[in-house]
Amino acid sequence: METWRIFAASLLGVAGVLAVLMIMARVRERTGRWQAVAVTGLVGVTALALTCVLTLTVLTPAVSWWLAGGIAVIVAVLALAS
Repeated sequence: METWRIFAASLLGVAGVLAVLMIMARVRERTGRWQAVAVTGLVGVTALALTCVLTLTVLTPAVSWWLAGGIAVIVAVLALAS
């Protein structure tokens, strides 16, 4: 496995976990129901795991870095805005 794939997947994983946590907090504020928060977390973690596996295995370098960088920028903007 190439080193760039490991770096891209780890960047995506760290930024993705932060994104999932921020989205779960927003759902908790809006609904106040733990069931909705649990479903949101489950869907977010599943999507994140799938994209990390695809980054590690089949995605091209351009798509992998675009995806990892895009998620990192979105998380940074959301963290600064809140």
